[in-house]
Amino acid sequence: MTVQDRIVFLRSELQQHNHNYYVLDNPSISDFEFDMLLNELIELEKQHPEFYDANSPTQRVGGDLIKSFNTVAHQYRMLSLGNTYSSDELLDFDKRITKLVETEIEYVCELKYDGVSISLKYENGELVQALTRGNGTHGDDVTVNVKTINSIPLKLKGDYPSKFEIRGEIFLPHQGFEQMNEKRLADDLEPFANPRNAASGSMKMQDSKEVAKRPLDCFLYYLLGKELPSFKHFDNLQSAKKWGFKIPDEIQVCSSIEKVISFVNYWDEKRHNLPYDIDGIVIKVNDLKLQEQMGFTAKTPRWAISYKFKAEQVVTTLNEITYQVGRTGAITPVANLEPVLLAGTIVKRASLHNADQIEKLDIREGDKVYVEKGGEIIPKIVGVAIKERDLFSQPTVYIGHCTECQTELIRSEGDAKHYCPNELFCPPQIKGKFEHFISKKAMDIDGIGPETIDLLFENKLISTIPDLYDLKKEDLLPFKKDGDKWATNIIEGLKQSKTIPFERLLFALGIRYVGETVSKVLVKEYQHIDALMCASQEELENVNEIGGKIAESVVQFFHDENNVTLVQRLKNHDLCFEIGEENKAISSKLSGMSIVISGVFSKFSRDELKKIIEQHSGKNVGSISKKTTFVVAGENMGPSKLQKAEKLNVPLLSEDEFIKKIS
Repeated sequence: MTVQDRIVFLRSELQQHNHNYYVLDNPSISDFEFDMLLNELIELEKQHPEFYDANSPTQRVGGDLIKSFNTVAHQYRMLSLGNTYSSDELLDFDKRITKLVETEIEYVCELKYDGVSISLKYENGELVQALTRGNGTHGDDVTVNVKTINSIPLKLKGDYPSKFEIRGEIFLPHQGFEQMNEKRLADDLEPFANPRNAASGSMKMQDSKEVAKRPLDCFLYYLLGKELPSFKHFDNLQSAKKWGFKIPDEIQVCSSIEKVISFVNYWDEKRHNLPYDIDGIVIKVNDLKLQEQMGFTAKTPRWAISYKFKAEQVVTTLNEITYQVGRTGAITPVANLEPVLLAGTIVKRASLHNADQIEKLDIREGDKVYVEKGGEIIPKIVGVAIKERDLFSQPTVYIGHCTECQTELIRSEGDAKHYCPNELFCPPQIKGKFEHFISKKAMDIDGIGPETIDLLFENKLISTIPDLYDLKKEDLLPFKKDGDKWATNIIEGLKQSKTIPFERLLFALGIRYVGETVSKVLVKEYQHIDALMCASQEELENVNEIGGKIAESVVQFFHDENNVTLVQRLKNHDLCFEIGEENKAISSKLSGMSIVISGVFSKFSRDELKKIIEQHSGKNVGSISKKTTFVVAGENMGPSKLQKAEKLNVPLLSEDEFIKKIS
């Protein structure tokens, strides 16, 4: 046997033993024997670097140091799921689903693992990339860290597709978590609050050797690709199990929503017996063709939902109510609590949201209050122990003036919150706008953080956003000893931010109700800031996914002379206020047309067809109306949509007819 043959043999043996131990929970050799084989392979690979393989079992020990994680676009959006908390809401979900497709539905129920979502890309049977969810469209490349997790195969076996993605959850089992914390306490380190935080922190570590020391595990639960073995979600997972993936045994196919509810109730009772944390059940439509037909909202798939178990609840004392001023002037009352342990973390504060919530709860300083974590993450007060209240307790009187600038608060009709209208001179609003502008999801300006913003603001170097781009290196040097590098980084970060695309810049402006998703919608529709600034409320409301509240806010923002000046100054600094050439329309053949896509297609996916429509200046709409120009109709078009199209005499175009129309 040659050296190369021995290396190939050892890799194959170790991969199989690894699978037996970490996936099947059925070890076939002792730990000592495994280590002997691994050490032999490590030594042979050192002596013969010409036989290097990035997916060798030796790579699981880690080694690479990462200065920063690259952000990579997801091929398929990685969206979060909508949440539900009761059987009635599950029944409503079933009604919505059956209305969309008007056929009997088969569901797949899965445990909702409390960890970190991950997407793994495989090519020719080898792991090539691992991405976090990120913002759903882009995630961090954490491949080096993921390769250290023993239950994730580096190489597959069997008859697998040449290219595909598989998604799952990285988590820490209870035993491993406890062992980690025991070691941290022995080393005089702060223990981790809970397994989820520990798993999440592990993926962000820059030293993969340290990640390799942590007993992370991974369950996989969803396949994506063009060459999947089946059109059934459950069957694809069974195939993935044969390829070497750790697929949970608890997954169950349910022929009715009643059986789904039974599954939910069973695991709500039994979840504490599991060796890892779950916080709910995920319900998915089993048929992938139906999944595609149902599609997505802006943030969630229509064909799946998450049932969240009732959160843990504790009682503590409300010591004081204080008030925070946000960047939009919104006032948020905050409950300052007697510290209490809740779901693995110490809780000291909780949002009271608004005046209505305070009135509804009749909450007062000194009250005993019931606290739980919304989605087991964010603390919230859900009730008051009225019977334990002090007899001399006084009702809470909501403040009438801003706690920061003393300006009288306003509350518009239909608004839940009070606002400080002094946006030009109220310090928290000014600094909040800056912090939003420089944030990672907005302009992501290297070298500038909240502390730098405070420093620049207090020294009157900045008062409005464009002031940042007026800064010169010599302005910054006096504020830090040996501050040349610090000042250089800030100026360079500002320079680089001028290449940030239009949709992120629009989001960075901080227009009320205009988040990441809405910014993308507006940019696609208007393509240039000048067109958006001239848009009427009526025009904006006609844009898909833009409602009256958002439209009114956008119009008000650009009717304010201060904001017009702000945009003009940013333009003068050459920031990007128009859509990139790669995203611009390639023709106007569909200009002014409202188009509905329905059914399943053979040549293009629904998302690809939507992109084609946008590229030719058309507008994608979700429902058929008198304003619909035509429907691109595929196989299994929803009967209700077909009926409505026929009733309104809306033309139906096949996939081929549509392509011919734009050719």
